[in-house]
Amino acid sequence: MNWDLLGHEWAVNLLRGHISNGVVRHAYLVCGPKGVGRRTLALRMAQALNCSSPPEPGVPCRSCRICCQIEKMQMADLFIVQAEKEGGTLKVDQIRELEHSLALHPYEAHFRIALLLRFEEANLSAMNALLKTLEEPPSKVIILITADNPENLLPTVVSRCEILRLRPLQLDALAVGLQSSANLSAERAALLARISGGKPGLALRMAGKPDLLEERRENLSEMLWVLKADRVARFARSEEIVKEKDRIRDRLMDWLSLWRDVVIKSADAAVPITNLDYQNSIETIAHQLDLISAKRALVSIERTISLLESNVNTRLAAEVLMLDLPHVKLQN
Repeated sequence: MNWDLLGHEWAVNLLRGHISNGVVRHAYLVCGPKGVGRRTLALRMAQALNCSSPPEPGVPCRSCRICCQIEKMQMADLFIVQAEKEGGTLKVDQIRELEHSLALHPYEAHFRIALLLRFEEANLSAMNALLKTLEEPPSKVIILITADNPENLLPTVVSRCEILRLRPLQLDALAVGLQSSANLSAERAALLARISGGKPGLALRMAGKPDLLEERRENLSEMLWVLKADRVARFARSEEIVKEKDRIRDRLMDWLSLWRDVVIKSADAAVPITNLDYQNSIETIAHQLDLISAKRALVSIERTISLLESNVNTRLAAEVLMLDLPHVKLQN
């Protein structure tokens, strides 16, 4: 049994073995790109550790009260720590509050679970504060940490954890899994596998929320409109973009995805593009730009995302990006 996950069988087998053999580590670090399934794996681990009616050792039933509470991230012995918003900062006070909670014995479960999400967003003080708990963990406490990359954490934190590096799945394998798990047609499953870049968590989220696909379509269509627009029209659009602060990061990530495909086509690389449904537009852009120009646009978007995460002036960053993007002739 694979804990009802798409892929990552090796990770499930490893964790099941630790539980069934009674050799559970005090801390696990689950790494990988956003949407690959880090949080889901951690929650399944929490269920497997605390399930009141496991069908076999290391396998959660996912139907008992504790399993259902963990699925909703509402169990009394589950403590979730994360930055207030994605791209925010996880602060030292949150870690200190967690330490006080973990000092108590479990209320109803076998283990108290500390789930620290997107820990790459923790500031240096927060990471240092966690070290004490990692070095001298309370009994009956398991710490589960998710992060994008171990290199973005303090080496002293990483060295005290069992590391699991999750990677995107093969696109064909994910598409087959989506057909059965999400009841999708072969064509739609293949599209979601491609758009998600092989990340099952992202693919399932898009399958369950059609508005996410519609938002992606709007974002990519907007990028194509910007490439055709003159400077005055671009600046007017940047003002509209700034007003939708909650959407800026997702919008730029979709733009970034499109430009990665343009770079692939410009380089004539033998790599499948992500936005297969926009292939004609991508090829048209790549035909008009050389590889250096395509890379320059890609870097400009990456830089803008980084600047926005550093809380720079949003309007200024958006206007500079509009100036950096090339002008391309596209059909209406």
